[in-house]
Amino acid sequence: MKLFNSHVTFESVLKKYFSFKNETLSLEPFAEFLESIKRADFTDVLNFLKNNPDSSQNFKYYIHNVFRGRSFNLSLTEANILSENAFFPEFKKRVLNTVLPPVENEKTVWYMIDNVSFRPKKDLGYLHNLPENEVNEFFQMLDIADFIVKPDVKKEIIFSMNILSWRVTGMAMEVEVVRMAPEYRNFDNPFLALQNELEALAEELENNPELQLHSKDSRYKQIKIYIEQCLEFVNIAFKNSSKYGISGKINQSLLKIRQQIQRIYDIIQLLVIDQKEDVLINSKLLVYNVLNYKSRKNNISELINDSTRLISHLITNHTAEAGVHYITSTRKEYMTMFYKASGGGIIVGALCVLKMLYGYIPGSDFSHAFLYSMNYAMGFIMIYLMGFTLATKQPAMTAATMTKVLADEGNNKSNNAEFAHLVSKLFRSQFIAFVGNVLLSFPIALIIIYGLDVFFSQNLAVDRSDKLLKDLDPFKSKAILHASIAGFYLFISGIISGNIGNNSVFYHIPERIAKNLSIRNFFGKKFAKSLSKYYAKNWPGIVSNFWFGVFLGATAPIGFFLGLDLDIRHITFAAGNFAIGLYGKDFSVDSYTFWISFITVFLIGFFNFLVSFSLSMFLAFRSRKLNSDQVSEIYKEIFKYFFRHPFRFFLPIRSRLDKKADDLMSNTISIKSEDR
Repeated sequence: MKLFNSHVTFESVLKKYFSFKNETLSLEPFAEFLESIKRADFTDVLNFLKNNPDSSQNFKYYIHNVFRGRSFNLSLTEANILSENAFFPEFKKRVLNTVLPPVENEKTVWYMIDNVSFRPKKDLGYLHNLPENEVNEFFQMLDIADFIVKPDVKKEIIFSMNILSWRVTGMAMEVEVVRMAPEYRNFDNPFLALQNELEALAEELENNPELQLHSKDSRYKQIKIYIEQCLEFVNIAFKNSSKYGISGKINQSLLKIRQQIQRIYDIIQLLVIDQKEDVLINSKLLVYNVLNYKSRKNNISELINDSTRLISHLITNHTAEAGVHYITSTRKEYMTMFYKASGGGIIVGALCVLKMLYGYIPGSDFSHAFLYSMNYAMGFIMIYLMGFTLATKQPAMTAATMTKVLADEGNNKSNNAEFAHLVSKLFRSQFIAFVGNVLLSFPIALIIIYGLDVFFSQNLAVDRSDKLLKDLDPFKSKAILHASIAGFYLFISGIISGNIGNNSVFYHIPERIAKNLSIRNFFGKKFAKSLSKYYAKNWPGIVSNFWFGVFLGATAPIGFFLGLDLDIRHITFAAGNFAIGLYGKDFSVDSYTFWISFITVFLIGFFNFLVSFSLSMFLAFRSRKLNSDQVSEIYKEIFKYFFRHPFRFFLPIRSRLDKKADDLMSNTISIKSEDR
């Protein structure tokens, strides 16, 4: 189709194409008319058509002629509805359709919309902004104000509902989908009932073309009840995902079922005529709905939002339970956190020296990436299994916990204040964990490197000291960027933990282990049961810590291979490296080097925490559907609380809100236990 001349007016278009009875089926006249009226006052368009009855009649004839025989069921059954049962195929399809639109059947309204230069979002907004009385008059002038009651239109509407019903029934009958809502096992399947009701309606329309529904019609009421039951089925299935876990495929199937059931509900409303004016209202609504659905058919952001929200909700559900144990309330818990962090600091101090020694081993970048990764991974798994704490591993867990508590309690000023107090408890828990890690990793690294010096009669840190101290100078290195990269990896490790936990529940892995005949025959039932419990409790943590170690160990060698200055900085390792760097220099460094390194250690910790916690909170807030205004109010309340009670963010000072916060935390644990 040729480009439209922006200087052409709607009068010239009407005179050019509709001063005579135009028999053409070309869409060019319609496209030019639509473009021209968007630059004019719609009132002038109506007046011109009223004052030029011949042009008006010819235009009406053309509109009816060009729409005749064009089906619109695709616009109702396909547009803005998932077409694939997995996220990535759907994503790929939408991207391809956006970049290179598919070839459509020319005998459809779908094709017509695509080929009249209709810009869905912009032009739909234009239509909605037109005065309602003028739109009504335009519909009446073109003799389309009552097309919703035409037998052929009603037939296609009911056919569209049947298409959706057939599809949705097939998906809802899949074994894995049915398993998500066992509450419906003892009830008649609402999807089959809805399908039967819609088929009966189609048959009745075939026998009586003048059939008309109204809001008190028993057929309409029955269809509406079945639609509500189908939507309730989907809601229960989503709710049960916390209990049974969920896969990406089932998540996508449930989303698709909900979209199609909601579309059936939207369509059935078009057939309900209670008063005479409903005919015009529903006729307009069908047009607007078709355009609205079409405008969002390739919407990628909606796809990502819908497809990932439930998964993020599940991930935060599984990490939330672990996060409860990382928030201290009493002085005893506060000191216990310190001791656990100290244990983690001891192991990290040893890991720092081991990594330095691995650097002396000749080999390729790949071999060093492997050695560094295994060094980190095995160390983190040791920390986890021994019950110690690595401070920066906590934010990804605790952010989810706090948001789950907030979502369970609701969002108001009182709850926000209680939530701010919970944040203070988290912050001081993180603070004392940082202190424990740093206070022990520094001397342990120093003791080990000193022991090696005594044993080998050689200061092994000499060759590495300059680089280690330079890496702790934010003005001479990218320490802040590298700390942020480590924070991102901490966030990813939290996602891995939540995802492993979800998959473990969904695929019944612990139950499979407990009932595995081979394990029971070789090792006994008691061993199988113990292994099952151990897997359920520890496997997500083991896997996430392993991959966290791999990420940290492989980043620098991969960055070197790619010619990029990539690396990681972690507060506990930074403290150990600081000790090794000082020892390599025989503690003979200038005051600038000492103090900039000392400050940077804690600066690295701050960015580890900030990036990891911010990303985790974003995921958690999003999974709970909290909007920007709610999030803003929460942050304001946190800052207010900090300025009123700053010491509570560092020390276990009791507060009247402690009991409420403890109740919220225990409620989170009990909810999770009930889910299981």
